[in-house]
Amino acid sequence: MLDVAQLAAWTRMFAGYARTESIAAAARETFDPCRPCAVCRAVSKARDACDRGRPAVPSAGVEKIVLILERASPFVTAPVSREWPEPASARAPVRAADVPVPPPRSGLS
Repeated sequence: MLDVAQLAAWTRMFAGYARTESIAAAARETFDPCRPCAVCRAVSKARDACDRGRPAVPSAGVEKIVLILERASPFVTAPVSREWPEPASARAPVRAADVPVPPPRSGLS
């Protein structure tokens, strides 16, 4: 939770600085350890309070931690077809029949 609070504080600080300064200057001032905001100071105090209750180095009587690695199943794709379809003919079809005769004219002139 403290990490989320710290991230929210940095986001708010960066947005505030970016309104009036360049992106680089806003980032520099956001992460400047000499200029923490109130939320950053509260998170720092909470971290210090949590760390005081724990030993810095685990004692010799602590059991080993066993880590288990679960491998992901392999990603298999369908085979890719390397054949291209036959191209359509770029020429117009050749006419084999005779040109049709125009229809007879009506008797009205």
